[in-house]
Amino acid sequence: MKVLAGIDIGGTKCAVSLGKLHNNDIQIIDRVSFATFHQPEKNIEVLIQLLEEMVDKNQIQNLASIGISCGGPMDSSKGLILSPPNLPSWDHIQVVEPFAKHFGISCKLENDANACGLAEWYFGAGKGKENIIFLTFGTGLGAGLILNGKLYRGSSDMAGEIGHIRLKSKGPLGYGKFGSFEGFCSGGGIAYYANQKKEEWKNEFKESTILECEPITAKDIGLAASEGDQLAIEILETVGENLGQGVSILIDLLNPEMIIIGSIFLRTEQFLRKSMETVISQETLSISRKACQIVAAELKEEVGDYAALSVAMNILND
Repeated sequence: MKVLAGIDIGGTKCAVSLGKLHNNDIQIIDRVSFATFHQPEKNIEVLIQLLEEMVDKNQIQNLASIGISCGGPMDSSKGLILSPPNLPSWDHIQVVEPFAKHFGISCKLENDANACGLAEWYFGAGKGKENIIFLTFGTGLGAGLILNGKLYRGSSDMAGEIGHIRLKSKGPLGYGKFGSFEGFCSGGGIAYYANQKKEEWKNEFKESTILECEPITAKDIGLAASEGDQLAIEILETVGENLGQGVSILIDLLNPEMIIIGSIFLRTEQFLRKSMETVISQETLSISRKACQIVAAELKEEVGDYAALSVAMNILND
């Protein structure tokens, strides 16, 4: 029975976890998190210390591997974090070497969308599949690609940046582009769209509770929709249409068996799915469409907890 370690580095918090691997499934046996420090070196120091304490506390004799999950850009082959937007002070920071040297075992860095894709492939909805795509659909929109039974990173760790594709010439801002897939299908993009249109809606939707929010957030829209707010429902149906357009590109381009969608899709699927599927039925090649299931993340909101552990798992399988 092998024990893996996962390190999750985020803009607001960092986490360390231990997972016990048994029959190709994993059980998280310990986890601790803390608010991210501004100084990269301080974070790495604390993460190593916490992992060491965790190993001692759980009487782990031999860790099998360590996986690190972080937002891009990065150079995963060199173990470098290259100043992600949510970690601006982390510019060319070497994160793999300190862990590998301290614990004397293999360690690997992976983009967080890739890591979530691995998690759903190893332990979630994509288990046993050869070709899957994981869409983050949270604050931003990214994709983890498992193609022909292997994680696909691209030539510079930038494969899967689906949020940067422009769906329309005009639209909400996301990933530095108006009308991008991320602009239409992310928490930030949905909020941007709602706040831009707020004044237009005031006469038609006088009873809508979201118009009282200042500013409107994607969470406000989701909660209002679940309570029957017609404006919120219509916003999400529009989001579903644009999700369908972006997903159609992926279906025709990569011919996956399954597309797994996390975060916002988990919480608002009932309002997104019908309009999404309508667009997919119009836009995609029928053979490719019939081969592809579209499902919510099986690991649900915990997919992030399994992500870094899945990077560690991937080390054993490479």
